[in-house]
Amino acid sequence: MTDLAELAVAAITDLHHPVKMETAEWAAKDLHDPALGERDLACEFWAEGWQRAADRGLLAAWVDPAHGGGGHDVITSLLMYEGLGYGCADTGLAFALSTQTWTMQPVIEQFGSDDQKARYLPRLVDGTVKGAFCITEAESGSDTFAMATRFEEQAGDGGTRYVLSGSKAYVTMGPEADVFIVFATKDQSMGKWGVSAFLVDAGTPGLEPGPNRPKMGLRTTPFCDVHFNDVEVGADAVLGSIGSGAAIFSHAMEAERAFVLAAQIGAMERQLDQTVHYSRERQQFGNPIGDFQAVSHRLANMKLRHDNSRLQLYRSAMLFALGKPSMEAAALAKIQASESAVDSSMDALLTHGARGYISEYDIERDLRNVAGGVVYGGTSDVQRNIVARMLRR
Repeated sequence: MTDLAELAVAAITDLHHPVKMETAEWAAKDLHDPALGERDLACEFWAEGWQRAADRGLLAAWVDPAHGGGGHDVITSLLMYEGLGYGCADTGLAFALSTQTWTMQPVIEQFGSDDQKARYLPRLVDGTVKGAFCITEAESGSDTFAMATRFEEQAGDGGTRYVLSGSKAYVTMGPEADVFIVFATKDQSMGKWGVSAFLVDAGTPGLEPGPNRPKMGLRTTPFCDVHFNDVEVGADAVLGSIGSGAAIFSHAMEAERAFVLAAQIGAMERQLDQTVHYSRERQQFGNPIGDFQAVSHRLANMKLRHDNSRLQLYRSAMLFALGKPSMEAAALAKIQASESAVDSSMDALLTHGARGYISEYDIERDLRNVAGGVVYGGTSDVQRNIVARMLRR
């Protein structure tokens, strides 16, 4: 058995793996924020918490040391993020960190030029630069490559220039971002073959992030539309090569759609532990409510969902790390983890009763936060389409 396989087995079988628990214990202490309730209501991002996480090495986890990263394998990195989710009650912050770690940085490391890697990766992993991934558009939705954002190629004395025009919607970290990965098409009729990706710095003339958009959950994750009004960039902004945008996006989603949920799986475990504890302490009719079958079965279902989600996550990670096809496994992991988190949050709310419904005890916030998991990274319907397509091959 390879070292990686042994690590994967250890991650699956040891719920208290040292890597995970070290991060969880650190997060519970250093990312504890008494003002979280107020920030959630105000949709306010915690910049200090972001920098603390960066200083801890969370953003560096999956990046090569040559670019300032920690050089950890994917299993170790997932264990760190699972621990983050368990220890950090600010699920919005954990999600924001996850999107940069599992989407933004791997794309630059995989497809960026040497100059692009040197320019962006060290500053991304040390937390001084924040990134945003711009592909979704309000009208295209799940039909990703039906995007209307366009680029035009212009030749000049200073070399080839590219002019981007259009708008992207629902951009995670958009209001805070220092650099954007922007997908645009040369010609919409070309479908995915016309799509390219560009690295565009904040402050570039014509790039206009909109205001933070309030949302149901993950309210401490900044979220906005981004507009491109004849944004001009040079050839050095092209990520990969012209026409490779679809391949870049597919590579990003194969990992991101599953791995970004590692922190959420950690939060599911924290939620389960809290609910079990409450079921022991809360008395009704002279007995702890956990003694009643209706409650005990809810707890058992929460445990089953959590364990199944972990198994699917680390299975997809193992396939990815070994270079084997992992698209179907990642889609299954995304469905399992995202839908399980919603169901378990409802069970936690029911077990806590009225206490679960009011904001004071944070139970209702957990439900709001996980609801987005069935949408971002491709809806559950899209994931099932992927699985069905793979089954027909």
